[in-house]
Amino acid sequence: MSTQTESSSLNRQPKKMVRASTWSDEVEEAYRFQTAGFRDEIEYMAFTKSKSVDRWPENNYVKKLLRKDGCFYYYDRTRECSDKDLYKIKLYSY
Repeated sequence: MSTQTESSSLNRQPKKMVRASTWSDEVEEAYRFQTAGFRDEIEYMAFTKSKSVDRWPENNYVKKLLRKDGCFYYYDRTRECSDKDLYKIKLYSY
């Protein structure tokens, strides 16, 4: 029963999407997943079937993501989403 509930929560579709206008930790998180080709952490977890994402312990930012083509993206401890890229970031609500 819990496996079915877990898989249905991983396959949820967003109800709303807005574009980022200012930088925040939420925008940074979305930027890292979207540069790797995923909508957000929910889609990433469904694709990789893993239980967790590699994160930096200091600030909990994403450290490493597996792309859909099998290669990895490695991210720095500090902010990677520049102000010029903000308009590209989509923030999803469920």
